[in-house]
Amino acid sequence: MNILVTGFEPFGGEAVNPSWEAVRRLPAHIDGADIITVQLPTAFQRGEQVLLRALERCRPERVLCVGLAGGRKGFTLERVGINLRDARIPDNDGAQPEDQPVRPDGPAAYFATLPVKEMVQGLNRAGIPAAASYTAGTYVCNDILYALLDWQAREMPESRGGFLHLPYTLEQAAEKGEDVPGMALEEMVRGLSLAVRLAVGESV
Repeated sequence: MNILVTGFEPFGGEAVNPSWEAVRRLPAHIDGADIITVQLPTAFQRGEQVLLRALERCRPERVLCVGLAGGRKGFTLERVGINLRDARIPDNDGAQPEDQPVRPDGPAAYFATLPVKEMVQGLNRAGIPAAASYTAGTYVCNDILYALLDWQAREMPESRGGFLHLPYTLEQAAEKGEDVPGMALEEMVRGLSLAVRLAVGESV
């Protein structure tokens, strides 16, 4: 089985993006599955282009895209991607779309097809704080989730996909202030490895 796991480059003035730092530390194989990792640009057009090229090349049975949601306390598994681009800040290419669809002819939303509830439960059992989320925002993370699910629905409906948001690292959180939550990068890697296992239905 091929599993594609993506993370993002830094954006918004941050020096690092924990999504890619965690993704790039994953082992090449998890429970017999081949792990393919790809860094996505934090940009609406280029990010989607890189994702779609990876999907066409790898034809993965499972896809887990990973991003940063600074201020959240733990892992959040997104349940829905919406057909909307509405950027609070410019992306890394300077684009700042407002009230634009991801796909002009696409449905209003797609639901993630990974076992979100089971993944949340498994992570919490392992001591990784996790919750389901019903908004991936309207920035590049949501854009990627929607584009992924749209591609799978059209090109490979037997595959399964979803999106996981990570919090700040401890170092990033310390720079923001005392009340900002963070997580050790090593803990993120442990949780992400487990999330991959849970994405293919492995019980823990």
